[in-house]
Amino acid sequence: MNISDDAAARIGRAFARVGWTGLCIQGVLIILPLLMLGYMIFGKVAGVRAPLGLTEYMALTSLLILAFTTFWSFYYTRVARRLADPARRPRWDSLVKILWIGLWASCLGIAISLLSLFIEVTRLLILFLKTPQAGVPVMRTQLEAVSEWVSALDAVGLLAEVCTLAGEFLLLGLTLWLLSKITWEPDYQSAAMQATESGLHSA
Repeated sequence: MNISDDAAARIGRAFARVGWTGLCIQGVLIILPLLMLGYMIFGKVAGVRAPLGLTEYMALTSLLILAFTTFWSFYYTRVARRLADPARRPRWDSLVKILWIGLWASCLGIAISLLSLFIEVTRLLILFLKTPQAGVPVMRTQLEAVSEWVSALDAVGLLAEVCTLAGEFLLLGLTLWLLSKITWEPDYQSAAMQATESGLHSA
């Protein structure tokens, strides 16, 4: 399943565009919550700092996955360079595997972010429903009521989840476009048919 020069040029340009687009946008999305988290930890933020909860750990996990998919976007640009070099050019099946890794990583990040958002929004809704609807201050300082705190860390966690969702949906859409572009390539279709026929003959 080797790639011809014409197909490599077309697919290489697509990989380069997708890689640099994903790298720039996801880079901005991952820096924003990290800056806010750094300001909250090292800056002069008033109030009692709440300890990390489940949703905050899930938000950090989502950011780690976003960091991986940002690196994977950069890896797409390296794949584009390999496609331009006949000596280092990957095969069709290798390109599809690379794209599927990006797809599964994006789906994992989306699933964790959605679950964390659902848990955190439900917790906040229950917390506010327990208070008088006329409105009361939401900051808590009692150490025994940590689960009823609403702090800046909650907002940073929600920001991280929203940024992760935006970045992962972006990479998911771009990777699906790349995958469809590859599967509609005449060279790929002919190579896939040959591989199928050879598999049937060997069976």
